[in-house]
Amino acid sequence: MIHLSLKTDKKLTKKGLNTRRKLLIAAEEVFGTRGYFEASIVEITQGANVAQGTFYKYFPSKKAIYDELVQQMSRDLRLFIKQAIEKSPQVDLHRRGFEAFFEWVAENRNLYSIVLQAVIVDKDLYRWYYEKLATGYIRAIKEADKTGEFKLLNHEALAYSLMGIGQFLGMRWVYLEEEEVPKEVLDVAMEMVIHGISR
Repeated sequence: MIHLSLKTDKKLTKKGLNTRRKLLIAAEEVFGTRGYFEASIVEITQGANVAQGTFYKYFPSKKAIYDELVQQMSRDLRLFIKQAIEKSPQVDLHRRGFEAFFEWVAENRNLYSIVLQAVIVDKDLYRWYYEKLATGYIRAIKEADKTGEFKLLNHEALAYSLMGIGQFLGMRWVYLEEEEVPKEVLDVAMEMVIHGISR
């Protein structure tokens, strides 16, 4: 479910904020199901039940509202994972991070699709999205380094490796199959993350 953007213009009235939110919710549905290139502003305004001209009071273009959704998804996902991890014991940190990501994907299927499209729509936006995620991972890895619990490995390489595991497990089970990642699948992933695959 989409949350009101942190970038909202503070000059908007309560009614204006509500209209903007309706447009973002409609855009999430249209981009998520139709794809960016097939989506139209007409479909977005129809979904939001507002006049087409109203769209341009809040967003200058289709690309502008798409960018806002990707940026918003980045903020919402990072906050969701951060809050989930903060409530977990240190020993469950990595597993809880993956579980939180899968929970988020299940609740935000359209937004997950939207960010995957960004690699074609706007490569710089796609790069920005994953660099933001990686920054959070790198920060957590640096903290873990202080405990001496794990090997000292290149932080960026490790961050993107962990992100890749979450991305593809989420894609395989949550996004494509619309089911939870099985416990035994996550067990395998965690065994690989913590102990590697060598005998």
